[in-house]
Amino acid sequence: MDARTRNRGRKAPRARIARGGGWLAPFGPLFHRLLDRIDRGLEAGAIEASLPDGTRRLLGGRAPGPVAVVDMASWRALVRLATGGSAGWYEAWAAGDWSSPDPVPLFDLFMRNRVPLGTAARAKPWSKGLRRVRHWLRRNGPAQARRNIAYHYDLGNDFYAPWLDTSMTYSSAIFPRAGMTLEDGQAAKLAAVLERTGTAPGDTILEIGCGWGSFAQRAVAGGRQVHGITLSTEQRDHAAARVPDGARFTLTDYRDVAGTYDAVASIEMVEAVGREYWPDYLAVIARALKPGGRAAIQLISIDDAIFDAYADNVDFIQQYVFPGGLLISERRARALAGAEGLAWRDRRAFGIDYAETLKEWRRRFDMAWEGGRLPAEFDRDFVDLWRYYLMYCEGGFRGGGIDVIQVTLVKEGA
Repeated sequence: MDARTRNRGRKAPRARIARGGGWLAPFGPLFHRLLDRIDRGLEAGAIEASLPDGTRRLLGGRAPGPVAVVDMASWRALVRLATGGSAGWYEAWAAGDWSSPDPVPLFDLFMRNRVPLGTAARAKPWSKGLRRVRHWLRRNGPAQARRNIAYHYDLGNDFYAPWLDTSMTYSSAIFPRAGMTLEDGQAAKLAAVLERTGTAPGDTILEIGCGWGSFAQRAVAGGRQVHGITLSTEQRDHAAARVPDGARFTLTDYRDVAGTYDAVASIEMVEAVGREYWPDYLAVIARALKPGGRAAIQLISIDDAIFDAYADNVDFIQQYVFPGGLLISERRARALAGAEGLAWRDRRAFGIDYAETLKEWRRRFDMAWEGGRLPAEFDRDFVDLWRYYLMYCEGGFRGGGIDVIQVTLVKEGA
């Protein structure tokens, strides 16, 4: 079974729910108490909610912030939220239990109020067992890592091409000036990564997670030699055709890297590693670098204040979009890097740029779907899943609880 076949049907069945609460109606007071908890946790922004019992409630509204409009057709939405956290909230949306004219402000609110909300919007401990077992079975050991990467990236180049920029760069752009196009922003990001490597023409760069070859193409154009590694056959083939000279691309697990290089580049790959393998990832970088060499890393981090609660759950993205993934605790990653003799330098955060990147991807994604330019085997349910994913991520970056950073790791002892 190929990646396309596996990835179809990820979306929960859609079924419109009659208003009035159904068999859950007698439990209405309990659901209002859960809404009371959410209300108390919204220190900034508000939710204007229409509820299954016909009432309307304003949750929050105490301080400025985004205002989300939510129409809850069934109390089952709150049952799913309590039992499945963000994955359950997605399942409720897919089943028609709730809707919104624009879910981005809602995801922004949940992230913006992440500390005062506490566990109000997370799965309860007694309900997490099956999801955690499934996530554990998909952890990124050498064999499963290939399957996890294929699940996401081997959907096909003809799936990604219609909505990524022309360079096929699937990571956050940087927009140093207002009014820049996505293409301009991606070029600025690639230039920033290359500059961080501190390399000159003739130097060698190992790229861990080479994507479709946009960074390698830029580095080779500047006279560098690149070895790009990936576990995606679709990416490897595209990159090799794109950069036939000055680079080589191999299907290689990062743990199997041999040899030394003048520099390392890794753009939003470490999120696919998993916490138990962070030490391995950083040890490989240290081993691959010559003394004094630099590693240019772009990574997605999550606020350390909520990392433990996040890591103890299985969220929507881990269950439905990117199995085995985990956002980075910067504090923990920095400590692990230090243990490998890698100095953490020149940190730059640009989370709002990622929100804008995601917004533009969604605009292009919608145009591709409406124009019939996405592969025919991906049905409306699958497309809706991906729209939700893009909105969910955009809201998270706007809420500030997740961020994207670039950092330079310098191998000490030169």
